[in-house]
Amino acid sequence: MSVKIRLKRMGAKNRPYYRIVVVDSRAPRDGRTIEEVGYYHPIEEAADKQISLKEERIKDWLIKGARPTITVKRILNKNNITVK
Repeated sequence: MSVKIRLKRMGAKNRPYYRIVVVDSRAPRDGRTIEEVGYYHPIEEAADKQISLKEERIKDWLIKGARPTITVKRILNKNNITVK
């Protein structure tokens, strides 16, 4: 089973927010998740409320072989979680 760390869209029309989730790569974007490891609110004004991550769980999944999507990789790199 190939596992990915990617965004799951939530929220209303024109007011999106995303959960950062670990899912099977074959699952649909908003389908069943294995674990939620954070959230991302792109339109939030306060920078400290924009991104929240469970760093230990993310690092654990990366060690196990989970591959982040390009967008999630950028979010992780901004928060000093190195991804190869």
